[in-house]
Amino acid sequence: MAAVRTSNCRTELGDVTPHNLKQLRKLNTVVFPVTYNDKFYDDVLGLGDLAKLAYFNDIVVGAVCCRVDTSENKRRLYIMTLGCLRPYRRHGIGGLLLAHVVKMAKDDGNINSIYLHVQVNNEEALAFYQKHGFRIKERKERYYKRIEPADAFVLEKEVKDLLAITDN
Repeated sequence: MAAVRTSNCRTELGDVTPHNLKQLRKLNTVVFPVTYNDKFYDDVLGLGDLAKLAYFNDIVVGAVCCRVDTSENKRRLYIMTLGCLRPYRRHGIGGLLLAHVVKMAKDDGNINSIYLHVQVNNEEALAFYQKHGFRIKERKERYYKRIEPADAFVLEKEVKDLLAITDN
């Protein structure tokens, strides 16, 4: 596990396994307004380092799940989910998860960019990603099926800009 220590608190990233998959499912239920199906969680088990849980003093408080997308004649890393429980936000956990994603993209060597969808009214997430150099590329109308507002912004960061991302 990768670990970061702040005062007496320890933050670590750990693998998603069949033994802790229920913790990821519960975390996602609390953090995100959408429900992910069983296939999503089955697929997550096969992602390896592209799926990580964030532990704060051995408690699961955040997670990231990504996949490689080869659409539009580009090889991009798509952040399917990246979230942290509200009481643990602003402690560097989201930054640690994002830094892990950036490392995966850099280590791959063939990734053009990292991108994700964010609900248009999620100002906290938009501010977080923009702070880390992501830019709004487009607005997808009616992207979400069962939540309002249904529109999403597509945010993207080019690989050439990845060196500017910090773990703040």
